[in-house]
Amino acid sequence: MGSTGKQRKPHAVCIPYPAQGHINPMQNLAKLLLYKGFHITFVHTEYNHKRLLNSRGPHALDGLPNFRFAAIPDGLPPSDTAESTQDIPSLCESTSRTSLKPFRELLVKLNEESKTSDDPPVSCVVSDGVMSFTTKAAEELGIPEVLFWTTSACGFLGYTQYPHLVEKGFTPLTGM
Repeated sequence: MGSTGKQRKPHAVCIPYPAQGHINPMQNLAKLLLYKGFHITFVHTEYNHKRLLNSRGPHALDGLPNFRFAAIPDGLPPSDTAESTQDIPSLCESTSRTSLKPFRELLVKLNEESKTSDDPPVSCVVSDGVMSFTTKAAEELGIPEVLFWTTSACGFLGYTQYPHLVEKGFTPLTGM
């Protein structure tokens, strides 16, 4: 709450795993939250943020009221080609090992900025279920967190059938 006594919007910080199949569902959820009255900060890795600006132009992320983008490093060395896909195993290891500190610093920065701007303080973190470092940052700062599993319907169906495959002896595969 500001000193003017006016009600401030809830502020969700949304952070997907940095792959397209995770970014799109998180962005859709962020848009739904925006339409329900939330202020949104959508967090990309610096690599994906730069790719987005390169593909859509330097002002592609400007001018969205109550929806802004932020970026944190992914811990990988810079790529020689802007259009290359990052190595997924390296990205998984790197984000889990290096992203806690920059993410925590971003949350602190957003809350500090809210004291001198119209932006509300962070009221919750909506994190991709595989970005486990976010849980520690949210816990340390006393911010509620929701984990969002971004799997497709087909993937979810596969996960639900896995116990049946084990039960019937189809997995784990043997003799290969």
